[in-house]
Amino acid sequence: MTTDTDRAVPGEPEPRSSAGGVDTETRPPEPAGDEPPRRWLGDRIGSVEILAALLIILIIFREPIAAALDDPRIQTWTTVFVSIMVQAVPFLAFGVLLSAVIAVFVPRSFWARALPRHPALAVPAASAAGVVLPGCECGSVPIAGSLIRRGVTPAAALAFLLAAPAVNPIVLTATAVAFPNNPEMVLARGVASLIVAMIMGWLWLRLGRTEWIRMPRRPELDDASRGRAFWAAVRHDVTHAGGFLVLGAMAAASINVLVPERWLQTLADNAWLSVLALALLAVLLSLCSEADAFVAASLSQFSLTSRLVFLVVGPMVDLKLISMQAGVFGRRFAFRFAPTTFVVALLVAAGAGAVLL
Repeated sequence: MTTDTDRAVPGEPEPRSSAGGVDTETRPPEPAGDEPPRRWLGDRIGSVEILAALLIILIIFREPIAAALDDPRIQTWTTVFVSIMVQAVPFLAFGVLLSAVIAVFVPRSFWARALPRHPALAVPAASAAGVVLPGCECGSVPIAGSLIRRGVTPAAALAFLLAAPAVNPIVLTATAVAFPNNPEMVLARGVASLIVAMIMGWLWLRLGRTEWIRMPRRPELDDASRGRAFWAAVRHDVTHAGGFLVLGAMAAASINVLVPERWLQTLADNAWLSVLALALLAVLLSLCSEADAFVAASLSQFSLTSRLVFLVVGPMVDLKLISMQAGVFGRRFAFRFAPTTFVVALLVAAGAGAVLL
């Protein structure tokens, strides 16, 4: 005879039954089959599988890809992108390694002794520290993030972030080589950059808010040994800063291709527009601070003051730097800090050019 249990609809819970006068619990339905459901892409796809897939795609579509790469605009885009990456990656690596050293091996008490306790005095001290640390903006972002994690006041860390790429010995030496007939450019660049860094640090003390900085959590550094914590910090900073560096370089290369060169000559004929134009050009080109002086020297149609603005704004505000700041500190911070820095750098550099050049 067929019972209610035999007629149970698949997928629905079984009704309670009495066995020896004892009620049994309702059991959930058993999944059909003994094997777990399969995934479309398998249990895991690693870098080897991705590389193999890319190689297969390149082999299949090699002819249309080769034809596309023959386009002069694509070649220019590729050249600009690769040049930015080649310039930036060594200094990014230096900054990431130094950031990991600061995060793991430098005790918090060191910064309490190295910097003045009063935040207003710590800002110029941190700005001056950029003079002795060679590096570009790609490395200064993770270093500044590590300083904040180690208890340094954000105002001082941000002042160092802005000063280090612009006033270190390598950058000032490159500026002197690029402008052999205008040694005053070295002084004007160093002074203007230090002033901007200190102003931004003091503005943060006055107007900044802690909630604007969203530092990524680093639980992997708490309980690990120093060696494991060091490499964990390196991997973390490379993932965040390096990924956004690639995005910024791609954006800079795209804009470099899209902006016609004839526009530059038109803007150079107007003294005020030339200053604004080179400030915007510095943001869009996203050059490394060790190389931007040679680009500025090549813009001979522009005045020395407008080229000074280019040299002061570029290491502090550009596309790749904004992208990296958004990745390390959060978008709320980057979208407030970058425009303010741009305005302050433009005004201070224009004033320094009027006085010193």
